[in-house]
Amino acid sequence: MDKNFKKENLIKDLSLKTGYPKNFSKKLVNDLIDVIINNIKLDNLNLKNIGTFKLIKKNQRVGRNPLTKEKFFISSRKSLSFTVSNRISKNLEKII
Repeated sequence: MDKNFKKENLIKDLSLKTGYPKNFSKKLVNDLIDVIINNIKLDNLNLKNIGTFKLIKKNQRVGRNPLTKEKFFISSRKSLSFTVSNRISKNLEKII
């Protein structure tokens, strides 16, 4: 199994599990991603028994090139944080 799980893998697995055509599964995955993005833009998104997505604002800061030690500014930006639910964490601990 590939180390990176791609959207194409999710579509293929969903199609195999449900029996739906790949095009339909692709539309479902894309629509789900759109719904998640739109809800995160409005506020934090808490998916019960899955986890919480939070939009974080990072301020401008000074960075440094490790090779040349040259300083530069890293612009302010938004970042996404995901915290997994306790239920999933407990299930993963049983597996590992």
